Amino acid sequence: MREYVWLECTACGERNYRVQKETRGANRLELKKYCRRERLHTSHKESRKK
Repeated sequence: MREYVWLECTACGERNYRVQKETRGANRLELKKYCRRERLHTSHKESRKK
C-alpha cells in the first residue's frame, strides 16, 4: 500500500514536495531536494499532512 507524504525543508520549514511512499516497513524519508525559498539544495524530511 502507498500513501502520500510531504517533504519539509529542514532549513526553512516549508513543505515543498508531495511524494508517494510505500508504507510497509519503510523508514522516514530524507532526501536532498531544491528549496525555492532558500535557493539551494537542502535536506528535506518526511512530514505528514496535518
